[in-house]
Amino acid sequence: MIHSVNLTLCPAAGAEYGGWEGLRRELEELGCDGVEGIWGGGEIPDDFPKELLGGYHLTFFPDWLDFYREDRKALLDKYGDMATVRRFYGGVGRETLMSLYRADLDRAEALGARYVVFHVSDVSIVEGYTYRWLHRNREVIDASIEVINQLLEGRPHTFAFLMENQWWPGFTFTEPEETARLLEGVRYPGKGLLLDTGHLMNANLDLQTQAEGAAFIAEMLRRHGNLCRCIRGVHLHQSLSGAYVRANTGQLPPDLPEDCVERFGVSYRHILQVDRHRPWTDPAILPVLEKISPDFLTHELQAGSREERRRAVSVQRALLASGGF
Repeated sequence: MIHSVNLTLCPAAGAEYGGWEGLRRELEELGCDGVEGIWGGGEIPDDFPKELLGGYHLTFFPDWLDFYREDRKALLDKYGDMATVRRFYGGVGRETLMSLYRADLDRAEALGARYVVFHVSDVSIVEGYTYRWLHRNREVIDASIEVINQLLEGRPHTFAFLMENQWWPGFTFTEPEETARLLEGVRYPGKGLLLDTGHLMNANLDLQTQAEGAAFIAEMLRRHGNLCRCIRGVHLHQSLSGAYVRANTGQLPPDLPEDCVERFGVSYRHILQVDRHRPWTDPAILPVLEKISPDFLTHELQAGSREERRRAVSVQRALLASGGF
């Protein structure tokens, strides 16, 4: 099992560790093999040591389906005018989105990524507050299949393509029929699943303890049966946010900004309260991981600094070490 820490691939990340050798030493001290990188929006530093890259998380827009469909009415309802749409997405038309994904796949290949991660979900800022969904799971899954097959057609099979669950419309890992539909639809030979434990917990607002979360994940694995063989990676964290969701969703907050960029920033802070990315401390998760036996495990934990990241990963890594992982 390859242990990684999520990291944005940008000059600031290297500087935070006093250079990439500092990052290498820290990873060794934490008992981790490398990082799961994600593009930071600029050039990836030329001196980043490729051998530290375990996997690569593809860039994404949380709200992409209406843009991909070029649904002008839906876009105007969300953004007001097409100039704002262009400002938010960097262009107009589905090729804007596809070009962004292709360029990111090129980065992953150039870095020698063993796997890439792709979100199969769609949620607008408004939906993130109201929890009244605009699209059904199968709509998002079918459109994602179309996008994935277009992106990977003719591309050399140099990495595993792992599709990640969310609690928003799309692939949630709560309905085996929908999981099977996704896997059957994607034609890439190296396809697989990446199970995000915190995202799966977010799909059940009744969870109150980590032990209950571990039991819920185990039940979803049981329901999925042989489909679990397709799980090759895990994003490991825990999220108990049911009380927050009940108290802070159902309607838009009165002070939500009108400007879409400002609104996105405000809503992101809200999402971090829903999706908490906290380290596991309850050993109830250990038999769950033993059942999955993933090739790749990313300690995907919320942290505002190097020191916070080190503390969070240390807590979770110690728990796993106690179970032989």
